Amino acid sequence: MRRRGFLLAVAGVGLTSACGSFTGTARRGRIAVDLAFAPTQGLSPYSDDGLLLSRLAVVDGLTRMDSDGVIHPALAEKWTRTSDRTWEFTLREARFQDGRTVTAKAVEGALRRAARAKVVPRVLSDVRMNVEAVGERGVRIATSGVDPLLPARLANPSLAVFSPAAYGKGDRVDPVGTATGPFALTEVNGAVSATLDRFDGHWRGKAAARGLDVTFVADNNARANALRSGQIEIAEFVPAAQALVLGERARKVATVRTTTLYLNTRSGPLADAGLRAAVRESVDTSALARSVYEGYATRATGLLGPGFAWADGKQLPVTGRAEAARPHGRALTLATYTNRAELPEVAAALQQQLRRAGFAVRLVVKDYARLESGALDGEYDAFLMSRSTALDTGDPVSYLASDFTGGGSFNISQLSDERVDGVVREAAGLEGAARHRAVLRAEAAILGTDAAVPIVHEQHLQGVGAGVSGVVLDPYERQFVGLETRA
Repeated sequence: MRRRGFLLAVAGVGLTSACGSFTGTARRGRIAVDLAFAPTQGLSPYSDDGLLLSRLAVVDGLTRMDSDGVIHPALAEKWTRTSDRTWEFTLREARFQDGRTVTAKAVEGALRRAARAKVVPRVLSDVRMNVEAVGERGVRIATSGVDPLLPARLANPSLAVFSPAAYGKGDRVDPVGTATGPFALTEVNGAVSATLDRFDGHWRGKAAARGLDVTFVADNNARANALRSGQIEIAEFVPAAQALVLGERARKVATVRTTTLYLNTRSGPLADAGLRAAVRESVDTSALARSVYEGYATRATGLLGPGFAWADGKQLPVTGRAEAARPHGRALTLATYTNRAELPEVAAALQQQLRRAGFAVRLVVKDYARLESGALDGEYDAFLMSRSTALDTGDPVSYLASDFTGGGSFNISQLSDERVDGVVREAAGLEGAARHRAVLRAEAAILGTDAAVPIVHEQHLQGVGAGVSGVVLDPYERQFVGLETRA
């Protein structure tokens, strides 16, 4: 396979319409795909860009998680827990897309690089791993604490295994032609497009499609229009407002995703707990679920939605909240992004609700790539986002740790609370029903700080063209194109 240049110019580029340059690719056995989110970190697997690689079937880990949340063998054909903190994995025969053999030493190097990354992947935010090759096909992993979720953790795209040739200086990982998945990246054009060819040497066999032609299109209606006109075969996250027009091409997917308003607890006016309480009391989530989402969402009663059967309807009482203070015209900056169809409309409705409560609200709406760094740095008083609550391990503990603990890598609320840190840490070391009870205590503790106001629990609409089959409708959002996807 011929490799082309890997371009890293990803910042600040948005598309207002699908380019249509891939029209008719299905006739050549290829599939044209519009994705909602462009790379923001040069397709580094250690960032959320790892999900792009996973959704396009570029990467494999030692394990994989299916759309029911069940963990299956992947590059590891089997594993054994040899002690509370030690696991041994046996590799299957597999090759990297550059032709090299997947060896235990290569796996050791890949996982050690992830663990030593300057910004540690969220999935490792609450555990440390020591990885050791044992012969050609054995990998021994010891964890810093008891970690019953290690096989699920290793299914995360951030811990995908790449050829030794992928790794450069620092945290640089070049995914072009160096992964193990059924599709190999051959070209990445910044935040605009990507080309992928089928990797015929994949350990599970050849993919049905010969390749993928991907365009990153932030404009929600543009993705839906391109699907309807036949310019593309698959469109990610089409708007609920277009469901009637798209008909059977709009496929509903239950999710473990919650739209949440994150409030800046460190700086600005909402560092005042009383003003955060005033924000929470002013938000009418029932009206938003009915109107904006057109029946494709339910009012959020907590951070965790009905996708977690053990949590649904079992939330604990929230205590310790401050009394709501009077806003007296205090100015807030509320930000959200355009990549998900409903968020700008929800933000506009929240702006009106907060104004009626006495706040002066400035709204900032941009492509996600232009907002992420500012949100993580605490630039906004409030940030509205759609967030998977089980993205990292299929379990909500890593989400709670990354978003709401003092050392969390995605702590948009800038929350630093010893009680929250303690109960999340407790949950991470437990199993089964005890873990679930600790998660519910952590959820109540977080809500007690008013660092986050849950808005709705979502359902997705994925756009699938007529005659297209095998698209993976995954509540956990790790899969989209698969081995059986064809047009």
